[in-house]
Amino acid sequence: MNQSVGKIHEVVKWPAPVLAKRGEEVTVFDAKLKKLVEEMFESMYAAQGIGLAAPQINISKRITVIDCSFKKNPDEKVILINPEIIERKGKQIEEEGCLSLPEIREKVSRAAWVKVRAQDVNGDSIEVEGEELLARAMQHEIDHLDGILFIDRLSRLKRDLIIRKIKKLQKNGEW
Repeated sequence: MNQSVGKIHEVVKWPAPVLAKRGEEVTVFDAKLKKLVEEMFESMYAAQGIGLAAPQINISKRITVIDCSFKKNPDEKVILINPEIIERKGKQIEEEGCLSLPEIREKVSRAAWVKVRAQDVNGDSIEVEGEELLARAMQHEIDHLDGILFIDRLSRLKRDLIIRKIKKLQKNGEW
């Protein structure tokens, strides 16, 4: 892998319309896609995240990158293209944040273990299993590809409070 850093994409914030719609299936697996995936990792690291979905950088495609080790272990880098969760087990309730909702953190209930079927950058079919943090990250990022944010999984009251807070920040030019 070459060391030249690609373009760092800006992460879009809620309520950007791209975050609320289902991403398009990826059908072309070429050098452009590989470059985008590399740029997504760089953009994710630049934003201090462990997961990033293409809609978060204003690209409505079903692509997500995850690195729960945050650069410490290259083997932990996960690339999921056109992913779907095919199995889930158990339950975990942990605090989540999102690069598109900076500084907002809430406890979200997710499956404790998931199996995901997806494609890699070459278009080959892969299956990835994850538990704990990786399971949570995969569910969170796949939600993005379906136009769902973690605040959509909260109680209506909590969600309304967060939206009110964001609107206030927007009014003050802080969002």
